[in-house]
Amino acid sequence: MTQSRAGWRWHGLLPLVPLYRAGVTLKNRLHDRRWVPIRRLTAPVISVGSLSAGGAGKTPVVLMLAKLLEQHHVRVDVLSRGYGRSSSAVEQVELNYFASAQRYGDEPVEMMRAGLRVFVGAKRYQAGLLAERTAAVDVHLLDDGFQHRQLGRALDIVLLTEADLRDRLLPAGDLREPLASLDRADVVVLREEEAERLRPVVASHPAAELWVIRRELLFAEELARPLAFCGIARPEGFLSMLRQSGHEPVAATIFADHHVYTEADIGLVVDAAKKADADGFYLTEKDLVKIPKQWLQWMQTVGPVHAPMLRVSLRDSHQAMARLSRVLGGE
Repeated sequence: MTQSRAGWRWHGLLPLVPLYRAGVTLKNRLHDRRWVPIRRLTAPVISVGSLSAGGAGKTPVVLMLAKLLEQHHVRVDVLSRGYGRSSSAVEQVELNYFASAQRYGDEPVEMMRAGLRVFVGAKRYQAGLLAERTAAVDVHLLDDGFQHRQLGRALDIVLLTEADLRDRLLPAGDLREPLASLDRADVVVLREEEAERLRPVVASHPAAELWVIRRELLFAEELARPLAFCGIARPEGFLSMLRQSGHEPVAATIFADHHVYTEADIGLVVDAAKKADADGFYLTEKDLVKIPKQWLQWMQTVGPVHAPMLRVSLRDSHQAMARLSRVLGGE
C-alpha cells in the first residue's frame, strides 16, 4: 500500500469507525454477559491472538509455544480459521499438492510444514472436534483466536505492538478492537525491542501477565543485492528486520496481506529484480508456501529464492511454562 492510499483509507473511512466500534462493543457485551453460548472442547484451548487484523506475528508465537509444549511432552495441535481459503470444509491440513495453500490458507500450511497437526474451519469448535476424533491431544492452540469468543479457552494470550498504539479501528485502520479489550487478556506478549516502552500500557491492565519475546531472522542464503517482496500485513516490519540483520534490499515489492500470487505477479517481481540488478529474492515463509515449483524455477533465473526463518524465543521460558502448566493441570 502506498502512502497516499493509506492516507485515503484513514480519512475516507473514518466516518465508519463509530459504527464498527459500536458493533464490537455490542458483540463483547453479549459475550461478557453470557448471552451468547460458548462451546468447550474436551482438551483445554490456549488462544493466541492480537488486537490487529494482521502483522502482530501470531504464527511464529504459535510455533514457539507448540515447540515449548512438545519439549515438555505435551501433545499439541492447532485450530485455525484459514483466512482466505477456497474451501469451506472443516478438515485437517495435508500437504500433497501445491493448491493446499489456497485450500487451507497460507498460515495453516506454514504451520503444517513446521511439523504441527493443523485443523481448519470457520467454526473452530468443529475443527477441534475433528482434531479430538483424529488423535489424542493434550491442548489445542487456537490461532488468531482473541475475537473468536464462541470457543471457550483456558488462556487468552494477546500480542501487542507499538504499531497497535498508532493504529485505528477498522475500517480506517487495522485494529479489530480498542486497547481497552486487553482487559480480557490473561497474558500480553511484547517484543523485546518494544517492551520497555509498552510496559506502562500493560500495567494499566493488571490482570494480564507479561511475557517478552526475542525475534531474529535466520538466513540459509546470504544475498548481497536481494529484492524483497511479501504479501503480509505491516510489511515494514519484515523490511526493517532485513535491514537490521544487515541484509538491505536493493528494492521491495509489496502485495496485500494474504495475496494469492499469479503468474503476472511473479513476472512483476522478476522484472523488478532484473531492473535493480538483484542477485536473488528474500520473502517470508508465508509467501513461499503459495508459489509453485515452476514459478520458483523462473525466479531462480535471477538468483536464489530464500525465506529467512523468523525465530521467536521467550526471554523467560520458565515463567511461561509455569503458567501453561497451571492451565494443563500440572500445578
